[in-house]
Amino acid sequence: MSILDTFRMDGQVAVVTGSGQGIGRGIAWALADAGCDVVLNSRRQSDLDETAAGVRERGQRALTVAGDIRDFSDHIAAATIKEFGRLDVWVNNVGGSDEKTTRTLIDTPDEVFRSQLELNLTSAFQGAKAAASNMPNGGVIINIASGAGMRGSPMTGPYAASKAGMINLTLTLALELAERDIRVNTVSPGPIATEAFLEVLGIAADLDAIASTIPLRRLGTPDDIGAAVLYLASPASSWVTGQNILVAGGRTERSYQYGGREKKK
Repeated sequence: MSILDTFRMDGQVAVVTGSGQGIGRGIAWALADAGCDVVLNSRRQSDLDETAAGVRERGQRALTVAGDIRDFSDHIAAATIKEFGRLDVWVNNVGGSDEKTTRTLIDTPDEVFRSQLELNLTSAFQGAKAAASNMPNGGVIINIASGAGMRGSPMTGPYAASKAGMINLTLTLALELAERDIRVNTVSPGPIATEAFLEVLGIAADLDAIASTIPLRRLGTPDDIGAAVLYLASPASSWVTGQNILVAGGRTERSYQYGGREKKK
């Protein structure tokens, strides 16, 4: 068998939350390219329909389950089992912020901080529970965190804190589920100019400046993240669990968030 065959996932079923557009769409299409049927979730049905069309163009089946991910994971898992009879991979990709204003932590209202934890961290916890309760031994859970969760993140502190929590959640789940051979890993994207990225940070005019702080001199794309997720979801990574892969063009956990300080040194 060729090493390339270990990246195939024919006959498997994957859930990708937050897959209506952007990174989630890139992940869903990457898994479909490898042979997965894909269950798609986001709040907007029109976005899901576009992603589902791309899955079907790749020769795979798609199921759309529209709804806010909060307190919704059990419903997605049940719909997956009903439609496909199995659940092999769960990707907790939903994330971002309902609040489109950036501010310092000490100026952040308590309810905004709690909302960020609920959207980014609690939803991943609920998704992991739903996945582990419905997948066989040998399944895979992947959390999509952020490079912001690996360092100080001025003006987006609640988001960064929730993503840091996702990384730690991965570490604990990987140890607790290892006896069932369920692998749990994290992918932490660097700057990717998705719609959500631009809405939250409001830095569309500064994309060139951000790119200049990245060693590989470009922003990331959803396909960059899809490729990393495919590796972690497939048998190619069968001896990998409890890891966080930073996909950020050479940025590290010590890189200053969007400040360009690396360039000034």
